[in-house]
Amino acid sequence: MKIADVRVTGLTGGTVEGGWAEELTPGDNVHTVVEVVTDEGLAGVGGVFTSSHLVAASLALLRPLLIGERADEPARVSEKLRQNTFWQGRGGSVEHAISGIDIALWDLFGKLMNQPVARLLGGVYRTKIKPYGSLLFAEPDALREKLRHAVARGFKAIKLGWKPFGRRDAKFDELLVRTARDAVGPGVELMVDAGGSDAFWPHGYKWALRTSQMLAAHDVVWFEEPLPPDDLAGFAELRRHSPVPIATGEVLTRRQSFRPLFEQKCVDIVQPDCTKCGGLTEAWRVAWAAYESNVQWVPHGWNTAIGLAADIQLACAMPVAKYVEFLSPSPYIDDLITTPFSPDADGMLTLPDKPGLGIDLNRDALKRYGA
Repeated sequence: MKIADVRVTGLTGGTVEGGWAEELTPGDNVHTVVEVVTDEGLAGVGGVFTSSHLVAASLALLRPLLIGERADEPARVSEKLRQNTFWQGRGGSVEHAISGIDIALWDLFGKLMNQPVARLLGGVYRTKIKPYGSLLFAEPDALREKLRHAVARGFKAIKLGWKPFGRRDAKFDELLVRTARDAVGPGVELMVDAGGSDAFWPHGYKWALRTSQMLAAHDVVWFEEPLPPDDLAGFAELRRHSPVPIATGEVLTRRQSFRPLFEQKCVDIVQPDCTKCGGLTEAWRVAWAAYESNVQWVPHGWNTAIGLAADIQLACAMPVAKYVEFLSPSPYIDDLITTPFSPDADGMLTLPDKPGLGIDLNRDALKRYGA
């Protein structure tokens, strides 16, 4: 069975607010659905956290390397794409496009083998994983309302991130975190994401250390992106002295980019995004490198139900995994597949029992949101 076509659909009309681009509107196109179709009509689906315009441009480069390839060797085919595009796309948007293709190829492989992707990635260590509801910070009253809805949806863990946290002063930051803790109570885990990959991030090591001490007082599980992503020395120093675990990695592409985080002991938690870093294949490699380095792996997942499905499969295929990120609420999570994911009574998600990623696209929703 050979690869015959690749289809790209940008998503608009349901785009949620973005901490990194407060000018985002529902009509902006920052997520893309990729479908890899075989010469026998079978298709696999993948997702990319990048606009469809960039994905389409990247596919102009990648398509000649992809069409006619085997449909049942995802890791080899995606590595072929990666190794043959060093001179025109090492990392960045080309790697993002490879990510969507790779996820679609794993979905396709699972369908061909009649197995869940988790089993094909090496075996199923668990069939349930805890999602954390992923929200942006807001003014205190609005924040309480957001958290009320998240708890009502069944989340037992919630991450809050980005503006206005870290953009005013230390007293306001503490007010936000205290408000969150009071709103959810002691039984819900809280994580905080400073959003250090924001444009022109103003804070350094000393701010991050002081803030980590404040977060520890409110029983925060981890402190994410307190520094710019490239400040490896700062992350290493912060990890040594912070009373709460330090996390980063969501903007990186290619497994090689993650190696310094482990070698320089920069993080307690590493967060590759499979819709950007190179797909399930690269995320699997990074997750195993984290395991061998005794670093916790938690996937970044500010994307769609396709990315969430891929994260669930990988989390169930790793010896140690505790969480997946669940963007909530989001039409691209809640509407894009025929059986949406939702936390159960214990706040857990269950590995789908169908082949591949275990999901089916809601074609009506794809048409409604398709660019």
